[in-house]
Amino acid sequence: MNKYTIKKDTQGSLHLLDEANKEVALTDVLAHYPNARVYAFDAPMGTGKTTFISELCQAMGTTDVANSPTFAIVNVYELQEGEIYHFDCYRLKDIQEAVDFGAEDYLYSGNYCFIEWYEILEPLLPDDTVYVRMRVLENGDRQIVIEDK
Repeated sequence: MNKYTIKKDTQGSLHLLDEANKEVALTDVLAHYPNARVYAFDAPMGTGKTTFISELCQAMGTTDVANSPTFAIVNVYELQEGEIYHFDCYRLKDIQEAVDFGAEDYLYSGNYCFIEWYEILEPLLPDDTVYVRMRVLENGDRQIVIEDK
């Protein structure tokens, strides 16, 4: 399990701090799980899941604008090698809808998948899925706890 705090500066830039309060690169989150490609985000609405995923995608090297896939369900961002799939499953009614749009093809593609509102997909998630749990702290910062099953 890894814990981080996200702080925003006055210009709105995100800063990721480890438990020792040392700033780390956003991609350090991925470095702890070098073989994992599927990340399930668990957080209340308004916590900053999409913002964090967008910043992470940019740090990974995509030049695409990473934004909420609420209505598209899945956005695809190009990388030098491969793609990132950004899911927002909030509007899915049941697992059959996920199967119908080919969720398993994305999840088992070997590309990174960042999933908001993952619960409906849970039966389809790979065993090595990493869970990113976010919450808002009293001072407005965000705490992130990252763990695999």
